[in-house]
Amino acid sequence: MNTAKQDVRQMLESLPEDCSLEDIQYHLYVTEKVRRGLTRAEHEGTLSQAQVEERLAKWLQR
Repeated sequence: MNTAKQDVRQMLESLPEDCSLEDIQYHLYVTEKVRRGLTRAEHEGTLSQAQVEERLAKWLQR
């Protein structure tokens, strides 16, 4: 996995030259959320499609 600094460099290189600071902030936010999600999945595991559907079915019952 890349370091945070490497991720930011890659992100900045991929953005258009005329992007705003707000665009950069948004991309940093999304990058951090993805990084946290991957770390959490690595440590806590993930759910199968069937498990997710079972959990959602409980919420969606009327």
